[in-house]
Amino acid sequence: MSLVELIARADERSLAASGLACLDRCVPLLGGDDDILRPLWACLADEDLWADWETRLAQARAKLDAGPPEPPATDEDHAAVLARLMLDTVPVRPSEEELRAWADACSLTALRAHRRLDHADDSTSWPTVREEGRTEGLSPLVAAELRRQTLVLELLDEHGTGGLRFVLDASVEARRVLRAVVSRRARGRS
Repeated sequence: MSLVELIARADERSLAASGLACLDRCVPLLGGDDDILRPLWACLADEDLWADWETRLAQARAKLDAGPPEPPATDEDHAAVLARLMLDTVPVRPSEEELRAWADACSLTALRAHRRLDHADDSTSWPTVREEGRTEGLSPLVAAELRRQTLVLELLDEHGTGGLRFVLDASVEARRVLRAVVSRRARGRS
C-alpha cells in the first residue's frame, strides 16, 4: 500500500504519530534533544488521546523557540525552516481532518528537508513518489525517509497503540543519522 493510501486510511492516533514522527526525526535541525517531544509521544499512548496535548505542545514549542538564521544561508538552515514549519503547524486541538492534512504536509516537508541535506538536484514529483512508493533515483536520505514514513503507518496499522514503541525506536535511529549528516557537513565547512 502506498504512503498516500496509508495516510488516507489512518485513524487520529496514527495520523498524529505519523506527523509527530516526521517532526521528531527532524528535531536535530532545530537544536532539540532526543527527549524534547517525549511528552507528546506519551499523549499518543494515553487512553484519553488529547488530554494534555495542548500543554505539552506549548512546552515543546517553547523549548525549540530559537529558529534558524534569517535569511537561511545553508542547506541546513533551509531544512531547519522546513522543520520549524512542521512544529508551527501542529494542530493544537486536532480533528481527524486537521491531523490528516498535517500528517500529509509533514510527510512532504520532511522529504524536502532530507532532500536539502542530501544536495539532491532532481525533478522529483513528490506526489508520484509517495503514491508509488518507489525509491529508485532518490538520494539516500530521501529514500530512507520515504521508507520510514511508510513503515510508521504500517506499524501503527498492524499493531495499533502497541506500534508506538516501534515507531519511536525508528525515529531515534533516524535522528542519529540526521545528526551525523548535519555534523559531518558542519565539519566540512570548517
